[in-house]
Amino acid sequence: MSEHSTDGAARLARIERERREHEARVRAETAREAGGAREAAPVTAPEAHRPAVTAEQESRDQEPYRPAATERARREQEEVDALLLGGSAPGESPAATPGPAASPAAPDPATRVPFAGERPVLHQVPPRQTSPYQVPRERRRGWVAVGGAAATAALLASLGTATVTGAFESPALDPSTTAAPAQVVPASSTSTTPDWQAVTAAVRDSVVALDVVTGRGQGQGSGVIIDTDGTILTNSHVVAGAREVTVTLADGRLHEAELVGQDETTDLAVVRLVDPPADLTPATLGSSADLAVGQAVLAVGNPLGLDSTATTGIISALDRPVVTQSRTESVVTNAIQVDAAVNPGNSGGPLFDARGEVIGINSSIATLSGGQPAGSIGLGFAIPVDQAADVADQLVEDGRVEHAFLGVALSDATAEADGITRAGARIENVEPGSPAADAGLERGDVITAVDGRPVDSSAALTGYVRQYSAGEEAVLDVVRDGEVRELTAALATREVRA
Repeated sequence: MSEHSTDGAARLARIERERREHEARVRAETAREAGGAREAAPVTAPEAHRPAVTAEQESRDQEPYRPAATERARREQEEVDALLLGGSAPGESPAATPGPAASPAAPDPATRVPFAGERPVLHQVPPRQTSPYQVPRERRRGWVAVGGAAATAALLASLGTATVTGAFESPALDPSTTAAPAQVVPASSTSTTPDWQAVTAAVRDSVVALDVVTGRGQGQGSGVIIDTDGTILTNSHVVAGAREVTVTLADGRLHEAELVGQDETTDLAVVRLVDPPADLTPATLGSSADLAVGQAVLAVGNPLGLDSTATTGIISALDRPVVTQSRTESVVTNAIQVDAAVNPGNSGGPLFDARGEVIGINSSIATLSGGQPAGSIGLGFAIPVDQAADVADQLVEDGRVEHAFLGVALSDATAEADGITRAGARIENVEPGSPAADAGLERGDVITAVDGRPVDSSAALTGYVRQYSAGEEAVLDVVRDGEVRELTAALATREVRA
Protein backbone atom coordinates (compact mmCIF):
# COMPACT_ATOMS: atom_id res chain seq x y z
CA MET A 1 0.00 0.00 0.00
CA SER A 2 1.43 3.35 -0.93
CA GLU A 3 1.97 6.28 1.41
CA HIS A 4 -0.77 8.23 -0.39
CA SER A 5 -3.29 5.41 0.14
CA THR A 6 -2.49 5.25 3.87
CA ASP A 7 -3.00 9.02 4.29
CA GLY A 8 -6.30 8.83 2.38
CA ALA A 9 -7.66 6.03 4.55
CA ALA A 10 -6.70 7.89 7.71
CA ARG A 11 -8.35 11.04 6.47
CA LEU A 12 -11.58 9.18 5.66
CA ALA A 13 -11.57 7.53 9.06
CA ARG A 14 -11.13 10.91 10.76
CA ILE A 15 -14.02 12.42 8.76
CA GLU A 16 -16.28 9.47 9.64
CA ARG A 17 -15.38 9.80 13.33
CA GLU A 18 -16.12 13.55 13.32
CA ARG A 19 -19.45 12.90 11.57
CA ARG A 20 -20.51 10.38 14.23
CA GLU A 21 -19.49 12.77 17.03
CA HIS A 22 -21.51 15.57 15.37
CA GLU A 23 -24.57 13.33 15.09
CA ALA A 24 -24.27 12.41 18.74
CA ARG A 25 -24.12 16.06 19.77
CA VAL A 26 -27.21 16.90 17.66
CA ARG A 27 -29.20 14.02 19.18
CA ALA A 28 -28.17 15.04 22.70
CA GLU A 29 -29.13 18.69 22.12
CA THR A 30 -32.50 17.69 20.63
CA ALA A 31 -33.21 15.42 23.58
CA ARG A 32 -32.32 18.16 26.09
CA GLU A 33 -34.65 20.71 24.38
CA ALA A 34 -37.53 18.26 24.13
CA GLY A 35 -37.07 17.14 27.72
CA GLY A 36 -36.88 20.73 29.02
CA ALA A 37 -40.11 21.66 27.20
CA ARG A 38 -41.92 18.65 28.72
CA GLU A 39 -40.72 19.59 32.20
CA ALA A 40 -41.79 23.24 31.82
CA ALA A 41 -45.30 22.41 30.53
CA PRO A 42 -47.96 20.79 32.75
CA VAL A 43 -48.32 17.11 31.83
CA THR A 44 -51.86 15.90 31.26
CA ALA A 45 -52.93 12.35 31.98
CA PRO A 46 -52.73 11.11 28.38
CA GLU A 47 -49.34 12.81 27.94
CA ALA A 48 -47.88 10.98 30.99
CA HIS A 49 -48.31 7.60 29.32
CA ARG A 50 -46.95 8.73 25.96
CA PRO A 51 -43.68 7.07 24.84
CA ALA A 52 -40.65 9.25 25.55
CA VAL A 53 -39.52 9.04 21.93
CA THR A 54 -41.96 8.68 19.07
CA ALA A 55 -41.30 6.88 15.80
CA GLU A 56 -41.13 10.24 14.06
CA GLN A 57 -38.48 11.51 16.49
CA GLU A 58 -36.52 8.27 16.09
CA SER A 59 -36.66 8.75 12.33
CA ARG A 60 -35.35 12.29 12.71
CA ASP A 61 -32.50 10.98 14.87
CA GLN A 62 -31.38 8.95 11.88
CA GLU A 63 -31.14 12.20 9.88
CA PRO A 64 -29.14 14.51 12.14
CA TYR A 65 -28.69 17.16 9.45
CA ARG A 66 -32.46 17.76 9.15
CA PRO A 67 -33.76 20.57 11.46
CA ALA A 68 -35.94 19.10 14.22
CA ALA A 69 -39.33 20.72 15.01
CA THR A 70 -38.96 20.96 18.78
CA GLU A 71 -41.75 21.78 21.23
CA ARG A 72 -40.14 25.14 21.90
CA ALA A 73 -40.19 26.07 18.21
CA ARG A 74 -43.86 25.11 17.94
CA ARG A 75 -44.71 27.10 21.06
CA GLU A 76 -42.93 30.19 19.75
CA GLN A 77 -44.80 29.90 16.45
CA GLU A 78 -48.10 29.69 18.34
CA GLU A 79 -47.22 32.86 20.23
CA VAL A 80 -46.44 34.70 16.99
CA ASP A 81 -49.72 33.54 15.45
CA ALA A 82 -51.65 34.60 18.56
CA LEU A 83 -50.21 38.11 18.38
CA LEU A 84 -50.76 38.53 14.64
CA LEU A 85 -54.15 36.85 14.33
CA GLY A 86 -55.70 37.99 17.60
CA GLY A 87 -56.17 34.46 18.96
CA SER A 88 -55.50 33.06 22.41
CA ALA A 89 -51.92 32.79 23.50
CA PRO A 90 -50.58 29.34 24.34
CA GLY A 91 -51.86 28.26 27.71
CA GLU A 92 -54.83 30.65 27.59
CA SER A 93 -58.39 29.51 27.02
CA PRO A 94 -60.37 31.37 24.37
CA ALA A 95 -63.33 33.36 25.63
CA ALA A 96 -66.40 31.21 25.94
CA THR A 97 -69.20 31.98 23.53
CA PRO A 98 -72.81 30.87 23.86
CA GLY A 99 -74.23 28.30 21.49
CA PRO A 100 -72.43 25.70 19.42
CA ALA A 101 -68.76 26.21 18.75
CA ALA A 102 -68.18 27.83 15.37
CA SER A 103 -65.35 26.89 13.09
CA PRO A 104 -62.57 29.47 13.34
CA ALA A 105 -62.41 31.88 10.42
CA ALA A 106 -59.55 31.33 8.06
CA PRO A 107 -56.75 33.81 8.78
CA ASP A 108 -55.92 36.46 6.26
CA PRO A 109 -52.85 35.11 4.40
CA ALA A 110 -51.68 38.67 3.82
CA THR A 111 -50.99 39.15 7.53
CA ARG A 112 -50.22 35.60 8.60
CA VAL A 113 -46.68 34.40 9.19
CA PRO A 114 -46.34 30.94 7.56
CA PHE A 115 -44.95 27.99 9.48
CA ALA A 116 -41.44 26.82 8.70
CA GLY A 117 -41.48 25.05 5.38
CA GLU A 118 -45.03 26.20 4.59
CA ARG A 119 -45.53 27.81 1.21
CA PRO A 120 -47.01 31.31 1.66
CA VAL A 121 -50.46 31.88 0.15
CA LEU A 122 -50.90 35.02 -1.97
CA HIS A 123 -54.14 36.83 -2.65
CA GLN A 124 -55.47 36.81 -6.17
CA VAL A 125 -57.03 40.03 -7.39
CA PRO A 126 -60.46 39.18 -8.84
CA PRO A 127 -61.35 40.17 -12.41
CA ARG A 128 -62.97 43.56 -12.92
CA GLN A 129 -66.69 43.37 -12.21
CA THR A 130 -69.22 44.16 -14.92
CA SER A 131 -70.73 46.89 -12.79
CA PRO A 132 -68.39 49.12 -10.75
CA TYR A 133 -71.02 49.26 -8.01
CA GLN A 134 -71.17 45.52 -7.22
CA VAL A 135 -68.81 45.82 -4.24
CA PRO A 136 -69.93 43.97 -1.07
CA ARG A 137 -70.94 46.36 1.68
CA GLU A 138 -68.89 44.60 4.33
CA ARG A 139 -65.63 45.02 2.41
CA ARG A 140 -64.07 48.45 2.86
CA ARG A 141 -61.66 48.20 -0.03
CA GLY A 142 -63.34 49.62 -3.12
CA TRP A 143 -62.46 53.28 -3.43
CA VAL A 144 -63.93 56.12 -5.41
CA ALA A 145 -61.43 57.27 -7.99
CA VAL A 146 -59.51 60.47 -7.34
CA GLY A 147 -60.40 61.73 -10.81
CA GLY A 148 -59.48 61.23 -14.40
CA ALA A 149 -57.62 63.42 -16.89
CA ALA A 150 -56.77 63.77 -20.54
CA ALA A 151 -53.18 64.18 -21.66
CA THR A 152 -53.95 67.77 -22.69
CA ALA A 153 -54.51 68.64 -18.99
CA ALA A 154 -58.24 69.15 -19.55
CA LEU A 155 -59.10 66.58 -16.90
CA LEU A 156 -62.29 64.50 -16.89
CA ALA A 157 -63.73 63.27 -13.60
CA SER A 158 -63.85 59.54 -13.03
CA LEU A 159 -66.13 58.20 -10.31
CA GLY A 160 -65.47 54.51 -10.96
CA THR A 161 -64.77 52.10 -8.11
CA ALA A 162 -61.56 50.06 -7.95
CA THR A 163 -61.48 46.84 -5.91
CA VAL A 164 -58.55 45.27 -4.09
CA THR A 165 -58.63 42.20 -1.86
CA GLY A 166 -56.34 41.38 1.00
CA ALA A 167 -55.49 44.99 1.83
CA PHE A 168 -53.45 45.44 4.98
CA GLU A 169 -55.19 46.77 8.06
CA SER A 170 -53.61 49.55 10.12
CA PRO A 171 -52.49 48.48 13.60
CA ALA A 172 -54.57 49.89 16.43
CA LEU A 173 -52.95 52.71 18.34
CA ASP A 174 -52.18 52.40 22.01
CA PRO A 175 -54.99 54.01 24.07
CA SER A 176 -52.51 56.36 25.69
CA THR A 177 -51.61 57.69 22.24
CA THR A 178 -55.20 58.53 21.29
CA ALA A 179 -55.80 60.34 24.57
CA ALA A 180 -52.59 62.36 24.37
CA PRO A 181 -52.53 65.95 23.08
CA ALA A 182 -51.66 66.59 19.47
CA GLN A 183 -48.02 66.04 18.64
CA VAL A 184 -45.85 68.94 17.57
CA VAL A 185 -43.65 68.83 14.50
CA PRO A 186 -40.04 69.74 15.39
CA ALA A 187 -38.90 73.16 14.23
CA SER A 188 -36.01 71.44 12.46
CA SER A 189 -38.44 70.03 9.88
CA THR A 190 -38.33 72.48 6.98
CA SER A 191 -38.99 72.32 3.26
CA THR A 192 -35.28 71.88 2.57
CA THR A 193 -34.72 69.35 5.41
CA PRO A 194 -38.11 67.73 6.09
CA ASP A 195 -38.44 65.24 8.94
CA TRP A 196 -41.23 63.15 7.41
CA GLN A 197 -41.21 60.61 10.21
CA ALA A 198 -42.03 63.33 12.74
CA VAL A 199 -44.54 65.03 10.43
CA THR A 200 -46.39 61.79 9.69
CA ALA A 201 -46.59 60.93 13.39
CA ALA A 202 -47.96 64.40 14.16
CA VAL A 203 -50.64 64.53 11.46
CA ARG A 204 -51.74 60.89 11.16
CA ASP A 205 -54.62 61.15 13.64
CA SER A 206 -56.19 64.06 11.74
CA VAL A 207 -56.72 62.02 8.53
CA VAL A 208 -59.79 59.79 8.19
CA ALA A 209 -61.32 57.29 5.76
CA LEU A 210 -64.85 57.78 4.43
CA ASP A 211 -67.19 54.94 3.43
CA VAL A 212 -70.16 56.22 1.44
CA VAL A 213 -73.33 54.35 0.45
CA THR A 214 -75.33 55.83 -2.43
CA GLY A 215 -78.32 54.73 -4.44
CA ARG A 216 -75.97 53.27 -7.06
CA GLY A 217 -73.57 51.40 -4.78
CA GLN A 218 -70.76 52.47 -2.53
CA GLY A 219 -67.53 54.40 -2.68
CA GLN A 220 -64.72 55.47 -0.45
CA GLY A 221 -62.31 58.36 -0.02
CA SER A 222 -60.36 60.41 2.48
CA GLY A 223 -60.94 63.46 4.66
CA VAL A 224 -59.25 65.70 7.20
CA ILE A 225 -60.55 66.70 10.63
CA ILE A 226 -60.65 70.51 10.96
CA ASP A 227 -62.11 71.01 14.45
CA THR A 228 -62.82 69.19 17.71
CA ASP A 229 -66.56 69.07 16.92
CA GLY A 230 -65.87 66.36 14.34
CA THR A 231 -66.08 68.57 11.24
CA ILE A 232 -64.34 66.91 8.29
CA LEU A 233 -63.34 68.49 4.99
CA THR A 234 -63.37 66.28 1.88
CA ASN A 235 -64.22 66.31 -1.84
CA SER A 236 -67.76 66.75 -3.08
CA HIS A 237 -67.40 63.82 -5.47
CA VAL A 238 -66.57 61.53 -2.53
CA VAL A 239 -69.96 62.13 -0.86
CA ALA A 240 -72.05 62.84 -3.97
CA GLY A 241 -75.47 61.20 -3.56
CA ALA A 242 -74.56 59.84 -0.12
CA ARG A 243 -77.26 58.05 1.87
CA GLU A 244 -74.88 56.84 4.58
CA VAL A 245 -71.43 58.10 5.54
CA THR A 246 -69.17 56.15 7.89
CA VAL A 247 -65.90 57.65 9.08
CA THR A 248 -62.97 55.51 10.19
CA LEU A 249 -60.47 57.27 12.44
CA ALA A 250 -56.76 56.55 12.24
CA ASP A 251 -56.98 54.19 15.23
CA GLY A 252 -59.75 52.13 13.62
CA ARG A 253 -62.79 53.52 15.46
CA LEU A 254 -65.93 53.83 13.31
CA HIS A 255 -68.35 56.75 13.55
CA GLU A 256 -71.49 57.70 11.68
CA ALA A 257 -71.35 61.07 9.95
CA GLU A 258 -73.87 63.37 8.32
CA LEU A 259 -73.47 65.71 5.38
CA VAL A 260 -73.24 69.37 6.37
CA GLY A 261 -73.02 70.69 2.83
CA GLN A 262 -71.28 70.28 -0.49
CA ASP A 263 -70.27 72.56 -3.32
CA GLU A 264 -69.93 70.94 -6.72
CA THR A 265 -68.51 74.12 -8.24
CA THR A 266 -65.30 73.69 -6.25
CA ASP A 267 -65.58 69.92 -5.58
CA LEU A 268 -65.53 70.44 -1.81
CA ALA A 269 -67.78 69.14 0.94
CA VAL A 270 -68.07 69.05 4.73
CA VAL A 271 -69.36 66.18 6.87
CA ARG A 272 -69.61 66.00 10.65
CA LEU A 273 -69.46 63.08 13.08
CA VAL A 274 -72.85 62.43 14.68
CA ASP A 275 -71.32 61.55 18.06
CA PRO A 276 -67.73 62.83 17.99
CA PRO A 277 -65.28 61.48 20.59
CA ALA A 278 -63.53 63.89 22.93
CA ASP A 279 -60.01 63.03 21.77
CA LEU A 280 -60.14 64.16 18.14
CA THR A 281 -56.97 65.70 16.70
CA PRO A 282 -57.77 68.48 14.22
CA ALA A 283 -55.25 69.36 11.55
CA THR A 284 -53.62 72.77 11.35
CA LEU A 285 -54.66 74.65 8.22
CA GLY A 286 -51.77 76.54 6.68
CA SER A 287 -51.73 78.92 3.72
CA SER A 288 -51.43 78.33 0.00
CA ALA A 289 -50.52 81.95 -0.76
CA ASP A 290 -46.75 81.57 -0.33
CA LEU A 291 -46.12 78.13 -1.81
CA ALA A 292 -43.18 77.55 -4.15
CA VAL A 293 -42.37 75.09 -6.90
CA GLY A 294 -39.93 72.52 -5.56
CA GLN A 295 -41.32 72.72 -2.02
CA ALA A 296 -41.50 69.38 -0.20
CA VAL A 297 -45.00 67.98 0.43
CA LEU A 298 -46.67 64.98 2.08
CA ALA A 299 -49.97 63.40 0.99
CA VAL A 300 -51.84 61.24 3.51
CA GLY A 301 -54.94 59.27 2.63
CA ASN A 302 -56.45 55.92 1.79
CA PRO A 303 -55.45 54.88 -1.74
CA LEU A 304 -57.27 51.67 -2.72
CA GLY A 305 -58.28 51.19 0.89
CA LEU A 306 -54.75 51.22 2.30
CA ASP A 307 -55.61 53.64 5.08
CA SER A 308 -53.10 56.04 6.65
CA THR A 309 -50.83 55.81 3.61
CA ALA A 310 -48.20 58.56 3.42
CA THR A 311 -46.43 59.57 0.21
CA THR A 312 -43.96 62.39 -0.30
CA GLY A 313 -42.78 64.53 -3.17
CA ILE A 314 -42.51 68.15 -4.25
CA ILE A 315 -44.76 70.81 -5.69
CA SER A 316 -44.33 70.44 -9.44
CA ALA A 317 -46.35 73.50 -10.48
CA LEU A 318 -48.72 76.11 -9.06
CA ASP A 319 -51.96 77.49 -10.50
CA ARG A 320 -52.25 74.57 -12.88
CA PRO A 321 -55.69 74.80 -14.58
CA VAL A 322 -57.56 71.55 -13.99
CA VAL A 323 -61.03 70.92 -15.45
CA THR A 324 -63.08 68.02 -14.07
CA GLN A 325 -66.77 67.21 -14.33
CA SER A 326 -69.20 66.96 -11.44
CA ARG A 327 -72.74 65.62 -11.70
CA THR A 328 -74.06 69.01 -12.80
CA GLU A 329 -71.23 71.23 -14.03
CA SER A 330 -67.57 71.61 -14.91
CA VAL A 331 -65.21 72.08 -12.00
CA VAL A 332 -62.32 74.43 -12.77
CA THR A 333 -59.46 74.65 -10.27
CA ASN A 334 -56.13 76.40 -10.45
CA ALA A 335 -54.55 73.54 -8.60
CA ILE A 336 -51.33 72.64 -6.82
CA GLN A 337 -49.59 70.03 -8.97
CA VAL A 338 -47.48 67.48 -7.07
CA ASP A 339 -45.42 64.41 -7.93
CA ALA A 340 -46.25 62.63 -4.65
CA ALA A 341 -48.11 59.41 -5.41
CA VAL A 342 -51.87 60.12 -5.38
CA ASN A 343 -54.21 57.28 -6.30
CA PRO A 344 -57.94 56.45 -6.25
CA GLY A 345 -58.99 56.73 -2.61
CA ASN A 346 -56.81 59.79 -1.88
CA SER A 347 -59.78 61.98 -2.86
CA GLY A 348 -60.51 64.51 -0.12
CA GLY A 349 -57.32 63.78 1.79
CA PRO A 350 -54.93 66.51 2.93
CA LEU A 351 -51.68 67.65 1.38
CA PHE A 352 -49.22 68.76 4.07
CA ASP A 353 -46.09 70.88 4.03
CA ALA A 354 -42.95 70.07 6.03
CA ARG A 355 -44.38 71.89 9.07
CA GLY A 356 -47.35 69.54 9.17
CA GLU A 357 -49.82 72.20 8.02
CA VAL A 358 -52.52 71.48 5.43
CA ILE A 359 -51.81 73.35 2.19
CA GLY A 360 -54.28 71.58 -0.10
CA ILE A 361 -56.99 68.96 -0.55
CA ASN A 362 -56.05 66.17 -2.98
CA SER A 363 -58.75 65.90 -5.62
CA SER A 364 -57.63 64.57 -9.02
CA ILE A 365 -54.91 62.85 -11.00
CA ALA A 366 -53.91 62.79 -14.65
CA THR A 367 -53.80 59.62 -16.73
CA LEU A 368 -52.35 58.84 -20.12
CA SER A 369 -55.69 57.93 -21.69
CA GLY A 370 -59.41 57.95 -20.95
CA GLY A 371 -61.22 55.65 -18.56
CA GLN A 372 -60.59 54.91 -14.93
CA PRO A 373 -57.21 56.05 -13.62
CA ALA A 374 -54.98 53.00 -13.26
CA GLY A 375 -52.65 54.60 -10.75
CA SER A 376 -50.30 57.46 -10.10
CA ILE A 377 -48.01 58.62 -12.89
CA GLY A 378 -46.67 61.48 -10.81
CA LEU A 379 -49.32 64.02 -11.83
CA GLY A 380 -51.56 64.74 -8.85
CA PHE A 381 -53.59 67.88 -8.19
CA ALA A 382 -54.80 69.49 -4.97
CA ILE A 383 -57.24 72.32 -4.29
CA PRO A 384 -55.36 75.17 -2.54
CA VAL A 385 -56.18 75.31 1.17
CA ASP A 386 -57.07 79.02 1.15
CA GLN A 387 -59.90 78.30 -1.28
CA ALA A 388 -60.87 75.09 0.55
CA ALA A 389 -61.01 76.80 3.95
CA ASP A 390 -63.21 79.61 2.63
CA VAL A 391 -65.65 77.11 1.10
CA ALA A 392 -65.66 75.03 4.29
CA ASP A 393 -66.44 78.08 6.43
CA GLN A 394 -69.42 78.97 4.23
CA LEU A 395 -70.72 75.40 4.22
CA VAL A 396 -70.50 75.18 8.01
CA GLU A 397 -72.17 78.56 8.50
CA ASP A 398 -74.84 78.54 5.78
CA GLY A 399 -74.79 75.10 4.16
CA ARG A 400 -74.14 76.72 0.78
CA VAL A 401 -71.44 78.76 -0.97
CA GLU A 402 -71.58 82.10 -2.75
CA HIS A 403 -69.22 82.33 -5.73
CA ALA A 404 -67.79 85.46 -7.25
CA PHE A 405 -68.32 85.92 -10.97
CA LEU A 406 -67.01 88.20 -13.69
CA GLY A 407 -69.77 87.89 -16.28
CA VAL A 408 -67.99 87.00 -19.53
CA ALA A 409 -67.90 84.22 -22.13
CA LEU A 410 -64.33 83.15 -22.88
CA SER A 411 -62.12 81.31 -25.36
CA ASP A 412 -58.41 80.55 -25.59
CA ALA A 413 -56.42 83.03 -27.68
CA THR A 414 -53.13 84.87 -28.11
CA ALA A 415 -52.50 88.61 -28.28
CA GLU A 416 -49.53 90.75 -29.29
CA ALA A 417 -48.50 93.89 -27.44
CA ASP A 418 -45.20 95.78 -27.44
CA GLY A 419 -43.79 93.22 -29.85
CA ILE A 420 -44.50 90.32 -27.48
CA THR A 421 -47.08 87.61 -28.08
CA ARG A 422 -48.82 86.16 -25.06
CA ALA A 423 -51.44 83.48 -24.50
CA GLY A 424 -54.58 84.54 -22.70
CA ALA A 425 -58.35 84.38 -22.37
CA ARG A 426 -60.30 86.18 -25.09
CA ILE A 427 -63.65 87.75 -24.16
CA GLU A 428 -66.33 86.59 -26.59
CA ASN A 429 -69.26 88.19 -24.81
CA VAL A 430 -69.87 90.54 -21.88
CA GLU A 431 -73.00 90.13 -19.78
CA PRO A 432 -74.85 93.45 -19.33
CA GLY A 433 -74.76 94.77 -15.77
CA SER A 434 -72.02 92.32 -14.77
CA PRO A 435 -68.74 93.17 -12.99
CA ALA A 436 -67.00 92.83 -16.36
CA ALA A 437 -69.29 95.42 -17.95
CA ASP A 438 -68.84 97.78 -15.01
CA ALA A 439 -65.03 97.40 -15.30
CA GLY A 440 -65.12 98.41 -19.00
CA LEU A 441 -64.22 95.04 -20.53
CA GLU A 442 -65.19 94.62 -24.18
CA ARG A 443 -65.66 91.81 -26.64
CA GLY A 444 -62.29 90.98 -28.23
CA ASP A 445 -60.21 91.94 -25.18
CA VAL A 446 -57.61 89.34 -24.18
CA ILE A 447 -56.91 89.02 -20.46
CA THR A 448 -53.30 87.97 -19.81
CA ALA A 449 -52.99 88.40 -16.02
CA VAL A 450 -55.01 88.70 -12.82
CA ASP A 451 -53.38 90.59 -9.94
CA GLY A 452 -50.01 89.95 -11.55
CA ARG A 453 -50.56 86.20 -12.01
CA PRO A 454 -50.32 85.12 -15.66
CA VAL A 455 -53.44 83.88 -17.44
CA ASP A 456 -52.71 81.61 -20.41
CA SER A 457 -56.16 80.16 -21.06
CA SER A 458 -59.86 80.61 -20.37
CA ALA A 459 -59.68 77.81 -17.77
CA ALA A 460 -56.92 79.66 -15.92
CA LEU A 461 -59.00 82.85 -15.73
CA THR A 462 -62.05 80.90 -14.51
CA GLY A 463 -59.94 79.17 -11.87
CA TYR A 464 -58.59 82.49 -10.59
CA VAL A 465 -62.03 84.09 -10.40
CA ARG A 466 -63.33 81.17 -8.32
CA GLN A 467 -60.62 81.80 -5.75
CA TYR A 468 -62.06 85.24 -4.96
CA SER A 469 -64.95 86.06 -2.67
CA ALA A 470 -67.84 88.27 -3.68
CA GLY A 471 -67.00 91.94 -3.15
CA GLU A 472 -63.25 91.56 -3.70
CA GLU A 473 -61.50 93.45 -6.46
CA ALA A 474 -59.20 92.01 -9.12
CA VAL A 475 -56.80 93.94 -11.33
CA LEU A 476 -56.85 92.59 -14.90
CA ASP A 477 -54.10 93.01 -17.52
CA VAL A 478 -56.00 93.44 -20.79
CA VAL A 479 -54.60 93.54 -24.33
CA ARG A 480 -56.72 95.75 -26.61
CA ASP A 481 -55.67 97.08 -30.01
CA GLY A 482 -52.07 96.00 -29.40
CA GLU A 483 -51.77 97.83 -26.07
CA VAL A 484 -51.78 96.55 -22.49
CA ARG A 485 -54.04 98.33 -20.03
CA GLU A 486 -55.14 97.62 -16.47
CA LEU A 487 -58.79 97.40 -15.54
CA THR A 488 -60.18 96.79 -12.04
CA ALA A 489 -63.22 94.57 -11.64
CA ALA A 490 -65.26 94.41 -8.44
CA LEU A 491 -66.41 90.78 -8.36
CA ALA A 492 -69.98 90.08 -7.30
CA THR A 493 -72.28 87.17 -6.48
CA ARG A 494 -74.50 85.98 -9.28
CA GLU A 495 -78.18 86.28 -8.41
CA VAL A 496 -80.04 82.98 -8.55
CA ARG A 497 -83.06 83.30 -10.78
CA ALA A 498 -86.23 81.52 -9.74
